[in-house]
Amino acid sequence: MSAWAAKRFWKETTVAATEGGFTVALDGRLIKTPAKTPLVVPTRVLAEAMAVEWDAQEEKVDPNTMPFTRMANSAIDKVVPQFAEVADMLAAYGDSDLLCYRATNPEELIARQSALWDPVLDWAESALNVRLIPVAGVIHAPQNPQDLARMTARVHDFSHFQLAAFHDLVSISGSLVLGFAVSEGHLSPEQAWDLSRVDEKWQEEQWGKDDLATEQAAVKRDAFIHAHRFFRHCAV
Repeated sequence: MSAWAAKRFWKETTVAATEGGFTVALDGRLIKTPAKTPLVVPTRVLAEAMAVEWDAQEEKVDPNTMPFTRMANSAIDKVVPQFAEVADMLAAYGDSDLLCYRATNPEELIARQSALWDPVLDWAESALNVRLIPVAGVIHAPQNPQDLARMTARVHDFSHFQLAAFHDLVSISGSLVLGFAVSEGHLSPEQAWDLSRVDEKWQEEQWGKDDLATEQAAVKRDAFIHAHRFFRHCAV
């Protein structure tokens, strides 16, 4: 039962064990994705997080207030049919990783980027067995194909639920390395978010904050942190 556009019609929201994992039941009726596929997730904790969202709905179901359910829907309806394409797209960030493209001036920004980003690249060398090389400027400089292949294999090892969350960790930050650092537990999502915003913070220090940009950044930060929570809830 897909109830995205419906008014609340149920009284009881429960978590149910089902074939392949866990799901949410509304008055005993199991929910489905918008594509009418059974919404089955791998862990009880993830199903419980979705159940909390469904139970919080009032007169009308509002998907904007249901991030766990929406990401689970995306994993099933969008990632499953094109898993290899999504994995390859995310792995490609490694060849143009945010952490590898450095400012050419001023010296203070160059030093800040080096101090904050180099340790993460060092971690990637020890933990992922890849050595990405930073360059000055924005002109693309290809990375070692063997390193890229190793990172691509790691991305393909994720489950489709993990990949749905990893998509946001990488695409929002602009960094495959930061995505791995969060998913591997090396950095908290808050730390990784701050590292992805070094250039923006520098600009704010020089020219002041832009209210619209600050508001948009807050929305992205929330989505980034939620993606980490979803990824963690996928662990069996």
